[in-house]
Amino acid sequence: MNDSSMETPLVSVVVPTYNRPEKLRRAVETVRAQTYRPIELVVVDDHSAEPAADALDEIALDDISLTVIRHEQNRGGNAARNTGIRESTGGFVAFLDDDDRWEPAKIQRQVETFEASPDSVGFVYTGSRYVYDDGERVICNDLSGDVTRAILEGASVAEFSAVMVRASVIEAAGLPDERFPSWQDQEWFLRLSLHCAFAAVEEPLTIRHWDHPGRIGQNFQKRRDVSFPLFVEKHRDLAAEYDLEQRFVASLLETLVIDAAQNGYYGDARRLAVRAIRTDPTLPTPWLYLLSCLGGRVTYRPAQRLMALVQSSGGRDGD
Repeated sequence: MNDSSMETPLVSVVVPTYNRPEKLRRAVETVRAQTYRPIELVVVDDHSAEPAADALDEIALDDISLTVIRHEQNRGGNAARNTGIRESTGGFVAFLDDDDRWEPAKIQRQVETFEASPDSVGFVYTGSRYVYDDGERVICNDLSGDVTRAILEGASVAEFSAVMVRASVIEAAGLPDERFPSWQDQEWFLRLSLHCAFAAVEEPLTIRHWDHPGRIGQNFQKRRDVSFPLFVEKHRDLAAEYDLEQRFVASLLETLVIDAAQNGYYGDARRLAVRAIRTDPTLPTPWLYLLSCLGGRVTYRPAQRLMALVQSSGGRDGD
């Protein structure tokens, strides 16, 4: 990775992919449609049944350079992203999951934001439009500047597909942690925030599709048993430096409560809500979820609309 001072800096786009050739082609088409140039596209095939190179064989990318790297065995999304980062040569690195899409002006708006911002800004993210089977939801966060405290308190920034990072900041902060099966984006963003300021493009230029099963973000048990304890272990001391240790742990528990309820683990939701309340009784969401899950599905489903409104006001989203 090399930082760049060119008037039109090269943007590296990293696309990890696994067994979704049709969605990969759709994602790559939205990279080709970007109004910005120059772009290099780095697709990392995490050992798909149909090689990504074959899936992309007939797509004409015009003036975009394409590199396809194939893992010899399946290693997971973070490993694929890291392979792509190591291969990237642009001054900025953007990420696009193979089942997501971009609006044509996405990269252009992010580069313009970098150019209009102080050199301290090393991370620019856009709003997102979430597409579900039964509708859509738009989220455009405005968190900017020094965001470390806010992330420790549980504030949501974005997900990988919405962010662009200065290459020099990645070199300073290190790569995403491949041990995380979920929350890997927010954990990495927290580390990046120690090395740069953040800026937001408050437009829904990233399109995220949640119309299929099997996303890492839906795997509650791995979040509970792996991601949660690892996140606490890595960053409890940092939270203590900000006098936020209890709020930090409670905010992670709050996210687990929401995830447990949404996936039907009502007993876990109740137990985790009690734990979150004991850790920090000032957070309202665990109280609401505790009440809504007292009767399991019978009481949770009628309260789900209210829970969605509470969740949309904050919390740690993403894979």
